[in-house]
Amino acid sequence: MKVLLINPKNTHVIKSNFPAEIDKETGPFAPLGLLYIAAFLKKSSRHAVDVLDMEMEDIDFFHLENIIKEDKPDIVGIYTTTFTLIDVYLTAQIIKEADNTIHITLGGPHINIYPDESISNKNIDSIILGEGEVAFSRLVDALEKKIGLGHINGLVYKDKRGVIKTSAPRPIYDLDALPYPDRTMISYESYGNILSHDLPSATMISGRGCPHSCIFCYHSSLGKDVRLRSVDNIISEIENCLNLGIKDIFFYDDTFVLNKQRTIDICNAIIDRGFKMPWGIRTRIDSVNKDILTKLKQAGCQRIHFGVEAGTSKILSVLNRRMSIAQIKEGFRLTRETGIKTLAYFMIGSPTEQLEDIQETIDFAIMLKPDYAHFSITMPLPGTDLYKMGLETRLFKNDFWKEFAISPSNIFSPQFWDKELSQEKMNQLLKYANRRFYFRPYYIFKTLLRTTSLRDLRKKMKMGLGLIKFISNC
Repeated sequence: MKVLLINPKNTHVIKSNFPAEIDKETGPFAPLGLLYIAAFLKKSSRHAVDVLDMEMEDIDFFHLENIIKEDKPDIVGIYTTTFTLIDVYLTAQIIKEADNTIHITLGGPHINIYPDESISNKNIDSIILGEGEVAFSRLVDALEKKIGLGHINGLVYKDKRGVIKTSAPRPIYDLDALPYPDRTMISYESYGNILSHDLPSATMISGRGCPHSCIFCYHSSLGKDVRLRSVDNIISEIENCLNLGIKDIFFYDDTFVLNKQRTIDICNAIIDRGFKMPWGIRTRIDSVNKDILTKLKQAGCQRIHFGVEAGTSKILSVLNRRMSIAQIKEGFRLTRETGIKTLAYFMIGSPTEQLEDIQETIDFAIMLKPDYAHFSITMPLPGTDLYKMGLETRLFKNDFWKEFAISPSNIFSPQFWDKELSQEKMNQLLKYANRRFYFRPYYIFKTLLRTTSLRDLRKKMKMGLGLIKFISNC
């Protein structure tokens, strides 16, 4: 069987409220989920598999049709998020128009929230719930052998009579049994982001699942059931990346430091192997301490992304963050003293949040002195407790995400939590927050002082120009 895995073109993507001029400088990230599936399929079968990142390769729908007609895949898998749903369905339509016999399956966060709505699209033959490596491989095998699909866990499909069949997914507990992503299947040399030390940059996942219950977060197919890869398995993938010429690695786990001893063991292994690449992580501020930060620094970790979200105890509690203002202050102080750069995420417009709360958050962001700050308006995403709250309290008069899932339209605009503050006011505050943080003389001077190369200067200038454009109407 010929298999094609597609990351669709973001032509009609639902835009976030983060400045678009900066947003495009923060990526792109490689489609790790597709690369995991491709690697598993190559290891466990003789099927021919290709990965097509339409966004990165700048492939439009006209060229996609030509690719489908020339390559003639038997099955196409498309990575699906709510934000890219219009382009996912357009991609499926183009494929079916080119060859109606191709089996199209979807996987990704969106279809786990709206499986019935997704499978109801006329161009979709099946969808895969949960983690896709095993289920997709079994689907391809079954299609090749022309046998029934009822034995496949985590599959939703239409039988010959058009009746929808569903089976529950099963988590993958032994992550070491999975081959790591095959980055040679994409133009890996082109991937990087604004915080990358050098190109090419790669993302990695050291574990799956998140045990926390923040009301604004949807955990997608990875769920809350935490499963961690072994140290040896992680080190092996790092070595593979270095052999490919990758110069910077970012661990995209929700919380890298879930197990402190494992984190220290990873750092010690990096030191023992003499790996010199710069790398970064995402983690919670309450998961780090002086010993962890010191070891991370010794192992070459140069940046940490911390989700702060709010600068008041009141809003932290509303968001169910389960961390204190004191913990956040101490965590940033220790990280700064260790010499690791930080990016802090903040949200404005959360439930019960008033103007004075947002002002405190902005002041708090400046006081913490992160190297970068990411401000956004709190978005009630589908499948989150925050969105459910909006529906239950009738703040949202209709289930707009479900309606979009049923009939996606490019005129769609998501609703925000505007009970306390209007959308217009939150947009003004978002611009104000970026202006206050980034256009302080101290920050500008510090940023220029830390510029280490011409590439570094260029990307910072791009970000600065983007910010100026964004706040120009403020």
